[in-house]
Amino acid sequence: MTAGPPLRPLPGNKNQPGFSPCPAQALALYWRGAATACRTLPLFITWAGPWFIFDAGHAIPLRRDSCDACCLEKPQLNESDLMTDAANAQSEERILLVDDNPLNLQVLMETLQSRQSRLLVAKNGETALTISRKTHPDLILLDIMMPGMDGYEVIRQLKAEQKTADIPVIFLSALDQTGDKVKGLELGAVDYVTKPFQAEEVLARVDTHLTIHRLRREVQQQKDQLEHELQTVSKVQRNLLPKSLPDVEGLQLAAYYETSRYAGGDYYDVVQIAEDRIGILVADAEGHSTPAAVLMAMTCALFRSQKQLWDDPGGMIQELNRHLCKVAEPSFVTGLYMTVDMGRRRVRAARAGHPPPMLYRAASGEAIESDVPGVMVLGFMEFDEVPVTEFDLAPGDVMLAYTDGLTERFSRSEEIYGEERLLNVLKTHAAGSPYSLREAMVADLIGFADGRPADDDQAFIAFKLI
Repeated sequence: MTAGPPLRPLPGNKNQPGFSPCPAQALALYWRGAATACRTLPLFITWAGPWFIFDAGHAIPLRRDSCDACCLEKPQLNESDLMTDAANAQSEERILLVDDNPLNLQVLMETLQSRQSRLLVAKNGETALTISRKTHPDLILLDIMMPGMDGYEVIRQLKAEQKTADIPVIFLSALDQTGDKVKGLELGAVDYVTKPFQAEEVLARVDTHLTIHRLRREVQQQKDQLEHELQTVSKVQRNLLPKSLPDVEGLQLAAYYETSRYAGGDYYDVVQIAEDRIGILVADAEGHSTPAAVLMAMTCALFRSQKQLWDDPGGMIQELNRHLCKVAEPSFVTGLYMTVDMGRRRVRAARAGHPPPMLYRAASGEAIESDVPGVMVLGFMEFDEVPVTEFDLAPGDVMLAYTDGLTERFSRSEEIYGEERLLNVLKTHAAGSPYSLREAMVADLIGFADGRPADDDQAFIAFKLI
């Protein structure tokens, strides 16, 4: 072995001629390849403090009492100062070596020297946990048979804490029985190396699991970035929905909107056509997440730009379709547009591939699915004509326009919610306000799903004549 560059002085080092290195410096000299210091390594492991960071030819004790027998006379160091080197090297791989046998640590350090990784050392389980919590190493090589806390207990505690649960652990042990290996793997270890070590095997397994850990971390970072972007899309999308619903004399309205993911394709809008007249659009872009959200935003922009057609359900559906045919392929949008005229107490409706509205008649106490003939979905092909259906309403009548995410919601037992169940909720709760109807519908839907996440976006508008 040949000696490396001069040792960088440690805080408190007298650096006087003839000065004899302390155990920490002796290990640093060993790390740089000074053969004359090798024999002091066991003394260092025995005397020096519980753990050190080795890097570029020097060792940093991380406790003030770690070199009681060396030249560091009452070093004025705190833990944050001593962690500076580790903080500056966050981009480097950190490997924690845990073994109560100094010779095993020496072999591992020599084996891993070629990796240029940052090495941390612990002589017992308690110290290994402390290091892991403070530095979050990229890999731990953990001995099983140690006095006090053994390797099995160390990994139990590591996996029980969220901060350290994802650190990969390779067990080191002379125990080579299948049962011992299986126990370690069941506790969360990623691999097992049997003593005595073979340098090539150790390097191969370390390389493999550091690569896996790095790739997993990169994937998680990309996932976090994507989730952040989707959250931004969701906020923008919700800003497209009405901030409030129009206040029309004799009419109560309530709306609900929920996406199955961060962003979705469902959309509703309510516009004021005149003092006693409003327009209601409920639409559903095919699919979920970002592509559907883009179509939803386009539908919103098209609808609001066609103010001259707000009072013409058939014309509005036809115009939306004309524009979407140019941009929606291969996707599509379903839509239901209704105008509510409180002066005449009349609703006019047109739909394209969308579920027809449900109607509760207060006089009969029945809830039915309205007969509203329609055309095919928007964005597929142009229509020659769009039929418009008219309804006369009486006080107490309720209409419900919704997307199919409600009726096609699945339970944990794979049962589908369906139109009949929705009609029953409408019939049962229509006597109250649209707000109480909304709460009852949402509660029934959640109870039916029994904890199963929604597979589709959900939106609806309910209005009642009073």
